[in-house]
Amino acid sequence: MLDVRRSMLDVRAKRPPPPERGHSLWSDAWARLRKNRVAVLGGLFLIILALSCIALPPILGLSYEDQNLQVGSSPPLAEIAVMTRPAEPTRQPELITMRRLTDDFGLAAADLARLRSGERIETDGRVFTNSRRSFLFGTDMNGRDLLARVLYGGRISLMVGLVASLVALLIGVTYGAIAGYAGGKTDLVMMRIVDILYALPFTIFVILLLVFLKDPMNTLDAWLRGFSFFGARPFAQFQGVGKILVLFAAIGAVEWLTMARIVRGQVLSIKKMEYIEAARSLGYGPARIILRHVVPNVLGPVIVFTTLTIPAVMLLESFLSFLGLGVDAPMSSWGTLIKDGAEKMEEFPWLLLFPGVIFSLTLLSLNFLGDGLRDALDVRAAKD
Repeated sequence: MLDVRRSMLDVRAKRPPPPERGHSLWSDAWARLRKNRVAVLGGLFLIILALSCIALPPILGLSYEDQNLQVGSSPPLAEIAVMTRPAEPTRQPELITMRRLTDDFGLAAADLARLRSGERIETDGRVFTNSRRSFLFGTDMNGRDLLARVLYGGRISLMVGLVASLVALLIGVTYGAIAGYAGGKTDLVMMRIVDILYALPFTIFVILLLVFLKDPMNTLDAWLRGFSFFGARPFAQFQGVGKILVLFAAIGAVEWLTMARIVRGQVLSIKKMEYIEAARSLGYGPARIILRHVVPNVLGPVIVFTTLTIPAVMLLESFLSFLGLGVDAPMSSWGTLIKDGAEKMEEFPWLLLFPGVIFSLTLLSLNFLGDGLRDALDVRAAKD
């Protein structure tokens, strides 16, 4: 019996260890990306920023177009009072800064102290009460909440960066994959077209495109604002929607050239691989091979370059808005806010500080995330 037990133990001890579970390229890339703290922080910042731009305005009841000239150019966290006129009950209450109560209505410091404690102050037919409200980022010259305008502007800027980059992604991947897979004269002609387009000044091209499409933009805007879906008009309150859509297309139409070159180079390196030859031997057509086998294997560099394209597109949109070719008032993007803040930088520095800082942090986060994805998807660097 002892010999039998020993033989069974020897057999168990000689069993080969269980095979290790395989890891895909994407799982290994995700594991490497999580170790890059800077890239992770950049991604978290972008997620929080995007959710804030979408969710905070309706939750806090913020509006980018409500004006109150009595609180115009108020600094951040300025104390705000409410002024009513009992003799004019139909007149809406007005917001006014505590500082102006002294300058315009002659209230003494003792009156302001009583007002801050919650008392009502009556003078010359006016009643002042403490609103318990403050503007976190201050207000602009027209008394509009800068926080609301930064959040709504973030929607426009982030959407321009994302949509225009997706347009460039779609055109660039399709064009580059066809050129690289076809090869020969087709590749030569297609890439010479890219070289010619590269010689054009991108910014001037976009500016001319926006100028020449002014009338179609206005027509598209009028149609969208009048568009009705089961009695509802989703775009009725948005001004300049047509211009925003043309801006998406214009920027995306000039940002696809580098993407096409990158994809074409990747396709040239993989189109002679064994699995591509096997697909050809099975009788698959070029379209199926490109869609099912070529494009999925170039997604790594494409994703990395797309994350680096988004900040470049946002910078271009900001530059166009700085020139007055961006979104129309009262809507705003970060570019228009920076433009308005730069004009009043010495008098009201917060108008430039807050949109400028948030825009800079967004660009840094996108670049950190792009660098992290590049390192995570670089298999050769990971092996080294």
